[in-house]
Amino acid sequence: MTDAPDSLNPVSPEPAPAGSGHLRLRRETGPLAWLRNNWHKRWLRWSAYLVGLGLIGIAVIWLVFARNLPDAKMLLNYESPLPTIVRDVNGDPIHSYARERRVQLDYNEFPELLKGAFLSAEDKGFFSHGGLDYTGIVGAVISNLTSDGRSRGASTITQQVAKNLLLTNERSYTRKIKEAILAYRIESYLTKPEILSLYLNEIALGRRSFGVQAAARAYFDKDVGDLELHEMAFLAILPKAPESLGNPKNADRAMERRNWVLSQMQANGYINDGQMRAAQSMPLGIIDTPGEQFKAVGGYYMEEVRRILKDRFGETAEDGPLSVYAGGLWVRTSYDDVMQRAAEKALRNGLLRYDAGHGWSGPVKHIEMDDKWQSRFASSYTGIDYEDWRTAMVLSKSGGSAKIGFVSGKTGTLASGNASIPYRKAGKGTGQSAFQAMKPGDIIVVKPIGKDQFVLRNIPDVSGGMVVQNPYSGRIYAMQGGFDSRLSSFNRATQAMRQPGSTIKPFVYSTALDNGMTPASIIVDGPFCVWQSAALGQKCFRNFGGAGGAGPRTMRWGLEQSRNLMTVRTANQVGMPKVVKTFERMKIGSYDPYLSFALGAGETTVEKMTNAYSMMVNHGKELNPRLIDYAQDRNGKVIYPAKWRACEGCNAPDWDGKPMPRFLPNGKQLMDPITAYQVVHMLEGVVQRGTATRLNTLGRPMMGKTGTTNGPTNVWFVGGSRDLIAGVYMGFDQQQRSMGGYVQGGSVAVPIAKEFFQVALKDAPVVPFTAAGGVRMVRVERNSGKIVYGAWPGTDPKASVIWEAFKPATEPKRSIRSDEIVERKAAVRPATKRPTTTNPKSQTATPKSNFADEGIY
Repeated sequence: MTDAPDSLNPVSPEPAPAGSGHLRLRRETGPLAWLRNNWHKRWLRWSAYLVGLGLIGIAVIWLVFARNLPDAKMLLNYESPLPTIVRDVNGDPIHSYARERRVQLDYNEFPELLKGAFLSAEDKGFFSHGGLDYTGIVGAVISNLTSDGRSRGASTITQQVAKNLLLTNERSYTRKIKEAILAYRIESYLTKPEILSLYLNEIALGRRSFGVQAAARAYFDKDVGDLELHEMAFLAILPKAPESLGNPKNADRAMERRNWVLSQMQANGYINDGQMRAAQSMPLGIIDTPGEQFKAVGGYYMEEVRRILKDRFGETAEDGPLSVYAGGLWVRTSYDDVMQRAAEKALRNGLLRYDAGHGWSGPVKHIEMDDKWQSRFASSYTGIDYEDWRTAMVLSKSGGSAKIGFVSGKTGTLASGNASIPYRKAGKGTGQSAFQAMKPGDIIVVKPIGKDQFVLRNIPDVSGGMVVQNPYSGRIYAMQGGFDSRLSSFNRATQAMRQPGSTIKPFVYSTALDNGMTPASIIVDGPFCVWQSAALGQKCFRNFGGAGGAGPRTMRWGLEQSRNLMTVRTANQVGMPKVVKTFERMKIGSYDPYLSFALGAGETTVEKMTNAYSMMVNHGKELNPRLIDYAQDRNGKVIYPAKWRACEGCNAPDWDGKPMPRFLPNGKQLMDPITAYQVVHMLEGVVQRGTATRLNTLGRPMMGKTGTTNGPTNVWFVGGSRDLIAGVYMGFDQQQRSMGGYVQGGSVAVPIAKEFFQVALKDAPVVPFTAAGGVRMVRVERNSGKIVYGAWPGTDPKASVIWEAFKPATEPKRSIRSDEIVERKAAVRPATKRPTTTNPKSQTATPKSNFADEGIY
C-alpha cells in the first residue's frame, strides 16, 4: 500500500525547528484556508475590499452622524409646547396665552378622511414601510442628479417627525442621513398611530399654526371635526410650502395642489370618484384673516393673570416646563364676563363723557410711511375693541379728505367733515384742526359711516382704573386698567400709584372707633392748625373747596359729608402713628405719621383700596385680591396655589343627606368686627344723604365713599353692596395735571360705578349688610347722636331718627324725646349759615363723654 500524494493529504508536516526532534502539523480546512488558497483570485480580493470599505463606512457614519443623535426614546414621553388656557368663573375656556397656535389631539380625534388626505399627500406607504421609503429615496437621488438644482425630497412621515422634533431644518445631506437613522429608531419605539399623532399635532401649517386643529381654526375658523372634504385636502397641501400655499394670493397654485391631493385620495381608496369631483369643484374657502378659537376678552384682566403666571412659572420653555407660553397650563380664574364687560363699558363711557368737546388729542401712534406700510402697521400691534371703532393709518391727504389704510390692506376715505374738529394740542389762537394736524404715518381711530367712508374718533387723554371684588373671598370678577389694553398695556387698576383722597377717611375713623369714639361722638368742624416744625412752620387745613366749618357735629355726619377738618382733628386726637398702622394693616400702604396722609395724600392703587373696603364688609377679616383660583399642569395636577385643597363633595351629582360643604373664612382678623360694621353702617349714610346719593336710585342697601384729590387730579369712588365691592378712579397719567375745578368724585366717579352696578346687580337679591356679633343697634337723633325714645326710624334717608351701631356699653347716656326732635329740627340752622371760629385757640377739647374708655355709657 502506498501513501497518498501530498496535495491530497489534509495534514502536511511542517519542518521542525533546527535541533528539534518534533514535527508541527497544519490543518488546511475552513473559511480561512479557503480564502488563503483562493486569495490570488481577483474577484475575491475586490469583494473583500468592498466589504471592508462598507464596514469602515458604517463605523464612520456612526462616529460622524449617529453617535450624538438625540435619543428617539424621548418621543415616548414627548410633551408638545402648548399654550396656557384660561377658564372663567364658570369654568368655560375663554382665553389662551400663545405665540403659536397649538392644540393637541388624540389619535382617535382626527377624522379618518383627514388622515387619508395627509397620507395621500405625504406618505401613502406609511403603514407598510419601516420608516424609510427606499424606492422614493432612489427616485429622489436620480431626480436631484438630473434636475436643474431644485432638490426633491423623499421624506416619510416618520422622517418628518424626526426632523421636526429632534433635528433642525438645515437643508443638507448630513441632516437627511441623521433623519433616516432617527426614523429607523423611532419606528422601533413608537407605534404607527403614535407617530402619525405626533405628526398631525406638530406639523407647521402656516399662520403661526402647528398641528391640524390649530390650522383648521386659522384657515377656516372650524374644529377638525367640522371640516369638509375639500378643506381637509387643502390642509394636506400645506406641509410643502405653508406660507406660500396658505396665502390667498396664490389661490390658483393651492387649488391645483389641493385637487391633486383629492385625486390621490381617490386612487388610494379613501374616497370615491363622486366625492372627489364634488370636492374638486369647491372653492378654497379660506378666510382672509386667521380665525381664533378664543375671542379677545378682558384685556387688562387677562394681562394681569399673565403677569402673575409669568412671575411664578416663567414665560417660555427655556424658563421651565410650566411656562406660560409652552407649559400647557389650565388656569381657573374669577373672571366674570358680564361684570367685566359692564366695567369696561362704564369706565369707557365715563372717560368719553369727560373728554367730550375737548377736541382731538392726536394720533395713537406714528410709524414710518413707505410702500411697506401694511406690514409696519400690522407689526405695531395697535388695535381697539370698542363698538365699531377701528384703527387706521393715514396714507395721504388731498384737499379736504384723507386716504386711510387698515391692517387688512383695505383702504377708505376720512370724511372732510373732520376739518371742523379742533386739535386740542395746537398753539393758542392757531385754530389748527384735527385734519390739519394729522400727517401720513399717523395711526388714528375712526368709525365707519358708510361704504369706505369714516369719521375721526378720539381716545381720551384722561384715563382710570376699576376693580370689582367679592368681599368674602377676595375674588376679583372684573378689572379695567384704562380705555383699551391694545392701546396701552399699563394697568392703572394695579400699577398706577395714586392719591386716594377722601376714600381713606373711613380708616381714620375706624382707628378712632378702636380708640374709644363712637359714630355719635361730637367732633368740631372748624379751623384746625398744627405746628409742624421750625422749618415747616404752621400747617392749617381746610375743607374741600375752602368751605368753612359747621361747628360741632357727629362723626357720622363728618364721614357722610367728607369734612376734612373733622378728619384731621380726629386723626390728631387719636394719634397719627395709630392711624398709619391701620392703613398698613389694611394693606393700603405704608406712610409716615403726618396728618396730610389722613386726607389721602399717600399713594395706593385701586386694587388695594377695593380690597380694604372688602375687608371692612367682611367684618375686618384679611383678604388677598385673587384673580386666579387655581392653576393645573397639562395632566390636571394643581400647581398653584401651593396649599390648594379640593372641595370634597362639592361636585356630588346628588345630595347624600349630609351637610353641604361650606368654606370657612381663614384670614386673620385685621380690624375689630364691630368697628368694621360701624364704618360700613356709616358709609351707607354716604349713599343715603352724603356725597354718593346718585346710587340711591338703585333701590338697595349700598355703601361707599367718594374721593377728590387736590387739583383736582384724581376722582374716586369705592363701595358697593353686601356681596360686591367696586373701586374706580379717574385722572390723567400725568399726576399733577388738573381735571378742572368742577370735577368731583360724586359727579364723575360715582356715575361710572352706578352704570356698572345697574348691570351687575340687576338680578341680584336685595340684601342688607350683615352686622357683626355684639353690635348694639340704637335709635338716635341723626344730628346730635343722642338716644331717642318714642320715635322710630322711617324710610326717608333724611329722617331725623336713624339706627346707629354701637359697641356694647358705648351708647350715648343722655336721651331726647320725640317731641323735642320737632322743636330742635326747626331751630337748627343750615350748616352753611353757622358761625365759624377763626381763632384756633378758641376751640374747645372734645368732651370726655364721647369716649367709651372713660366709663361713659
